[in-house]
Amino acid sequence: MTLDLPMIWAALIAFAVLAYVVLDGFDLGVGILFPFMRGEAERDQAMNSVAPVWDGNETWLVLGGGGLLAVFPLAYSIIMSALYAPIIVMLLALVFRGVAFEFRWKTVRGQFLWDWSFAFGSTMAAFAQGIALGALVQGIPVANRAYAGGWWDWLTPFSLLTGVALVIGYALLGATWLNWKAEDQVQHRAHAIAIWVAPATLLLIGVVSLWTPFLGPIYAQRWFGWPQVLLVVPVPLAVLGIGFLLLKGLAARREASPFFASLGLFVLCFVGLGISFFPYMVPHSVTIRDAAAPDNSLGFLLVGAAVLVPMILAYTAYAYWVFRGKVNASGGYH
Repeated sequence: MTLDLPMIWAALIAFAVLAYVVLDGFDLGVGILFPFMRGEAERDQAMNSVAPVWDGNETWLVLGGGGLLAVFPLAYSIIMSALYAPIIVMLLALVFRGVAFEFRWKTVRGQFLWDWSFAFGSTMAAFAQGIALGALVQGIPVANRAYAGGWWDWLTPFSLLTGVALVIGYALLGATWLNWKAEDQVQHRAHAIAIWVAPATLLLIGVVSLWTPFLGPIYAQRWFGWPQVLLVVPVPLAVLGIGFLLLKGLAARREASPFFASLGLFVLCFVGLGISFFPYMVPHSVTIRDAAAPDNSLGFLLVGAAVLVPMILAYTAYAYWVFRGKVNASGGYH
């Protein structure tokens, strides 16, 4: 039996991107909510909740980006050419955020500067990711296997909407994470924020979902054509169900269930993107097989991935297990 290597690698890249979004999303959300924390003790507690895992979460971004370059070089060249500006902004914001993360613990007089830097870097990284996503969804013009658009094609009303939506969505992940992991005033504040950003996230998911079919006939056919609609209608129904569980959990002041419901919303949105994109790597111009490297290269790299991915999963799971439970301002690892 011959392995379908391009499809296997497409699934691995998709998994790496999803893992990055759901794992790094909540610690970016903590940074987005940083200005709403009052006083050094509350900010310390919020930061301590993600301090042991934030850098490990970004491993998935490296795996997804590096894997895309290695196994889908054509797609990488087109996407990077089209989205160079927002991706560079995202990477610089992540670097800036990482520096602020460490430096705020090393100073007293200038700590407020690093606090605001941490919030700014987190927000800009999330906003740039959302813009890049929106620009990819709306389509990238391709001619002769190369990007055929302009420098500012990524900046549109739809991409700005997805940028704002991702910032709000990450804020929801951060708020529900702190509601689960933090104590006292930080937990209460996070719960109060989640009450507001949860319906805002659901509203923005609905607006983006309704706008997407109007971006092109392929999307409209994929979501509303008969009989395909019978296969895809469970996704929006599941979003409604998970949204209800999220709001119900927040109303009942539960700790863990709102966070996992928020993760469920992101997973379902990712599934929706997969339905809209497949079988394209660059929608709707370059398919997965057209973008793939030769099978010999894919097979060689798959051997390394078979070793590397389980190792990443293992140390990620171990880190979350070791640092399970509640955190407080004085219990950090710095």
